[in-house]
Amino acid sequence: MKTELTELPLDQVRTLLAVVDEGTFDAAASALHVTPSAVSQRVKALEQRTGRVLLMRTKPVRPTESGEVVVRFARQLARLERDARAELGMSGAGEPTRVSIAVNADSLATWLLPALTRVRHEPRLCFELRREDETRTASLLREGLVMAAVTSSPEAVTGCSVHALGRMRYLPVANPDFAREHLDGPLPDVLAVAPTVSFDRSDDLQDAFVRRLRRGSGGASRVRHFVPTSEGFAQSVAAGLGWGLVPEVQAEPLLRAGRIVDFAPGRWLDVPLYWQQWRLDSPALATVAGAVTRAAAEALRP
Repeated sequence: MKTELTELPLDQVRTLLAVVDEGTFDAAASALHVTPSAVSQRVKALEQRTGRVLLMRTKPVRPTESGEVVVRFARQLARLERDARAELGMSGAGEPTRVSIAVNADSLATWLLPALTRVRHEPRLCFELRREDETRTASLLREGLVMAAVTSSPEAVTGCSVHALGRMRYLPVANPDFAREHLDGPLPDVLAVAPTVSFDRSDDLQDAFVRRLRRGSGGASRVRHFVPTSEGFAQSVAAGLGWGLVPEVQAEPLLRAGRIVDFAPGRWLDVPLYWQQWRLDSPALATVAGAVTRAAAEALRP
């Protein structure tokens, strides 16, 4: 009689996670205090059991799409185990609870940090923040690298819940002298050639704003400066390096000081933000989610 192999042995699951985290079979063996041969055998056994290739044997190794599912399960399992140990009083002396969060740079620079300071740190919590564009933070959840993420996607990653946080408003602004020199004329035309500031090469906000003005065609000028920090981006625009879309909360003090002007009053770009997290009964994660949701309600537009 044939037996279906439906269970995922925990030692094999943990070994796969160690290989992904350490990058090589040898390093995983050292971390687990076993031989490289034992690591290899466990991974092969898990692949046979699931009927899937779980690892790409590169340097460092990388999980396949199926491997990411198992890795995410392994990280969630480790989280539940730590929570259970804490509730049973079995945690190591002074061992903190770590919560990993993927967040976009503008949220990190404006409203998220004040939210985290409100979290009750009993038991002690440690935050591990990973900065990533809001369009790509969900991929870190999918890969199991973080427990929660601030993302622009309303579609829940498998095994995660999603909750709307609000909209972050971006204002089109520029240095007053820059605006007089480069933005004197019909906006759809001048913005297509005026120097602009972008966060990085994946930043599409300025292009999206110009496309809206031009009814779907074109984009911002190819003359653009890349400044990969939220604070540096706003200061670059204020200094006259180019025009850009700056979060409302960062733009307001610069507008009051006369360092920038809103060259398109009544026009803006709103980016919806969502909180996605592992669907786990984790007290630490629930506490963080509550603080983040409350802070977002105060800082973002509904």
